[in-house]
Amino acid sequence: MISSFIMLFEVGLIALLLLLVFRMLTLVRNDPFVPASVVTMVAGPQHSAQPSLPEVQQKRSVSAPQPTRTPPSNTCGLITQLHILISLQDRDCREHGLSLESAPQAVQEYAVVWLYGAACALCEKPQRHSDALLTLVSKLASRKIGIRQPEAIQALSTMTGSSTLLAFFRSGVSGAEHWSGHRYVPQEHSLYSAVTSNAFI
Repeated sequence: MISSFIMLFEVGLIALLLLLVFRMLTLVRNDPFVPASVVTMVAGPQHSAQPSLPEVQQKRSVSAPQPTRTPPSNTCGLITQLHILISLQDRDCREHGLSLESAPQAVQEYAVVWLYGAACALCEKPQRHSDALLTLVSKLASRKIGIRQPEAIQALSTMTGSSTLLAFFRSGVSGAEHWSGHRYVPQEHSLYSAVTSNAFI
């Protein structure tokens, strides 16, 4: 009993020792030690043996540049906004008797283009009309609308050749811009209104 406790205690001490070695190695890699003699040789004889702290940090930054951090993109916020927006539009369509999941493929394509217009209005300017946004909208449409992802991408890639699809795109842009400021989509820019005014269902 006591021997197993001692063995367990020794294993714990060895694990702590290994953790200490690992932490020391990571600290040395991230912040290398600069001895005073090296700094004195680099700085010259007119400086004292103990350089000031900013001077040591300046020497370190020359030898080992720190990586710059870029701010994360706002993709999660965009996905959340698009989920909310398409859910509201789906509910509005259901209240008027139109189920997007069981609608004809043309109506589903119209809904995808409307959603893409909304995504372009809600995303940051560098993301507009990018392949990443196209993929994001097609994945979201395949989950929420029921259209297959390749068909959604096909509809979005041929959007500029159809005045009807462009009308849905503009309606999605206008609806999302209004929604972002007022948290509701006006009826004239809603998906259901765009479907009934631009398509025969």
